[in-house]
Amino acid sequence: MPGTPEGPSNRSACPLPRNDPIARLRPVKSETVRPDPPENAKPLIQVRGLTKIYGSGPAAVSALDGVDLDLYPGEFVVLLGPSGSGKTTLLNQLGGLDVPTRGSVRFRDLDLAAASDAERTRYRREAVGFVFQFYNLMPSLTALENVALITELVPDPMDPREALRMVQLGARLHHFPAQLSGGEQQRVAIARAIVKRPAVLLCDEPTGALDVRTGVAVLEAIERVNRQLGTLTVVITHNAVIADMADRVIHLMDGRIHHQRRNPRRVPPAELQW
Repeated sequence: MPGTPEGPSNRSACPLPRNDPIARLRPVKSETVRPDPPENAKPLIQVRGLTKIYGSGPAAVSALDGVDLDLYPGEFVVLLGPSGSGKTTLLNQLGGLDVPTRGSVRFRDLDLAAASDAERTRYRREAVGFVFQFYNLMPSLTALENVALITELVPDPMDPREALRMVQLGARLHHFPAQLSGGEQQRVAIARAIVKRPAVLLCDEPTGALDVRTGVAVLEAIERVNRQLGTLTVVITHNAVIADMADRVIHLMDGRIHHQRRNPRRVPPAELQW
């Protein structure tokens, strides 16, 4: 579909396998969903030996170099690192937007590295919600219509009004993007990402184009989705302040995981020390 990474809407392009790893992984709807401790939980996504090399010969660039990573249902993860550290490349691999040079990315039983184009398209369309720095809304459609577009592509969507209410835009349903602030447009983009009830929400610098006040509102919307829907949420950012709202913080450097930590508590976005 133009303007989104979900791909074409032909649902028959990828037949359902008997033990379908995508269809059986709708997040649990709960106000109190929290991730189990890693030692007791089964990963939703497993990354092993993930390597991505662009180019060849002397001009080859290793964007990811043997990354191993487990991500758990309901977890809120922040990926930190400077430009060129591999954050966006890793996010693209997690979202099925690219394939690795070596290694594997598994969404339960689906190996994205070995999957067909149709399987990866279906994974993006049904299992993953994407939020980018730029909103990519259709300017001729209202907030409600922008979100409703996605409901035509997936088997069990949320009511678009419910998705917009979840991001505190219930009173702006019939406004066009030009009538909304930057923060409101980004929250429409979040509603568009979650209306499909994804198991995974991937956010690439979601507050990068916003001031602090509107950035907090966007982060509150993302946190609310993670908490209420139990969606595995991964946010990449240059802003180390945002890391305090996560369950786990992963620092990347030169295409490798440099170190990671688990926060003792999640700091609400309004309490972050900017």
